[in-house]
Formats: sequence, structure tokens, C-alpha cells
Amino acid sequence: MVKDGHVHTHFCPHGTNDPFESYIEKALSLGYTEISFTEHAPLPLSFTDPTPLRDSAMDHSDLEEYFAEVNALKKKYGDKIKINAGLEVDYIEGYEKETAKLLDKIGPKLDDSILSVHFLKDPFGYSCIDYSPDHFRYMISAYGSIEQIHVNYYRTLIHSILADLGPYKPKRIGHITLVNKFQLKFPAPRTFSEEITQVLKAMKEYGYELDYNGAGTSKPLCREPYPPAEVIDQAVSLGIPLVYGSDAHRAKELGQGLDLMSKKLENRQ
Repeated sequence: MVKDGHVHTHFCPHGTNDPFESYIEKALSLGYTEISFTEHAPLPLSFTDPTPLRDSAMDHSDLEEYFAEVNALKKKYGDKIKINAGLEVDYIEGYEKETAKLLDKIGPKLDDSILSVHFLKDPFGYSCIDYSPDHFRYMISAYGSIEQIHVNYYRTLIHSILADLGPYKPKRIGHITLVNKFQLKFPAPRTFSEEITQVLKAMKEYGYELDYNGAGTSKPLCREPYPPAEVIDQAVSLGIPLVYGSDAHRAKELGQGLDLMSKKLENRQ
């Protein structure tokens, strides 16, 4: 069985206009038996997206149409592939109540979901860690070091696991080493293995799956999965389930990194 548990769609403001059908046809050509559309969930209404174009997530007004289109796909392709209606939900420190309120509303419609950290609460506001190399350079200056960005990222991941987001809280953690996206330009001074171990142990304790994310393999300043092999080895040793995610934002990105990652995924989905 090949499942892609992390796929974006034309509802993503920073993605593509590729229609849903192009994703399904590509998935079938790759031999997928299951696919989860996990569009970026709308951000809390009181939260200001810190990216310049404020295009990190879908709009609240698009949710009904999004679910309607995915459910129509289930009927059209249900005899060929299992299709899940899902969302990638942002954990934003300080906005737990609003996030829980959204999940209470839409949770019954979800077949699958991911909990991710893209935004860090800083002394000076919020930052999007994966927006661009230039912004990451700004964050280094604001934080005082690359190390402090990583420390805050893994601290926030722990908070995301422990946070009370209600009964529909996602139980899979997305791209846990996303902070490494620009590592070839801004290398970290150490591995942060202790912090990552703490995250994995918390995931194990609270019953989380791990998004084994192939997007980093195609990022020119990363060139490795989120997370890399040594972290996956540790996750496997802890018995944490792995779910492959292409994190595709266009149909042609389905399957990215899968050849490199497939051995780790054998008998783990």
C-alpha cells in the first residue's frame, strides 16, 4: 500500500491551480492506493499572517467548497483510490482556543489531519520559519543566532503536542525538522538531537504519528527529508508510525523523495 498523507490543492493561496483530478491521475500513475488532501487550514481570525502576501492558508470562506469538492472526488474515484478529506492545522502559540474552536466546527468532516508549526512566537511578534532565505536571515539577526531559532522551534513543537485543542486535534506531527529548510545556507551550530528526542518521546507518549515528509529533498537549500534518516531511525525504534507525505503543492510533486525514503516506510504504514 502506498499512501500520501500530505497533499495540498488549488485552494492553497501559495500553491498551484492544478485541478484535483490532476492530483488523482498522478497518484494512480504512481500506484497510490490512498491519498489525503490536507490543505492549510484557515488561520485564527484574530491572527495576522506575518508573511508579506498573507497567503499562508486558505480562507475561512473556502472551507465548505473545499470539503464539497473532495467529497465529490470520493464518489468519482472511490473504486480506484481511497481519498481522505483533511487539513494541515497550524499550531500557533497563544491561539489555542481559536484553533480548538475551528476544529470543533470542522472536525466531523475530517478523515485525516496534520498538526504543524510554521509560525514562531517571538519577543517581537510572530515569524514564519519557512517563508524565504531572506526572511530567515532577518530572523537570525532578530534572535541573535541560528541556534535560538532552532531552540524556539522545537520548544513550540513540544507545546503543540501538549496543547489542548479539543477532541478533533490532529494526531500526526508535520515535517518536524522544517526549521532545516535553509540549512545549506544557514547551517546550525549543532544537531539538536536532545530537543528532537524530547519531541519524539512526547509524540510516543501521546500517541502521535510522524509525517515522513519528502518536500525537503527538492528544496535547494535543504536536500533531505523532514526529518532525515537518523531521526527516522529513532522514531522507528520508539514505535512511532510513519506516514509518507509528499507535501505536494502541485500535481507533479506527488511522490517527491519517495524513492529515497521508501525503505524506511516498508511495513510502517
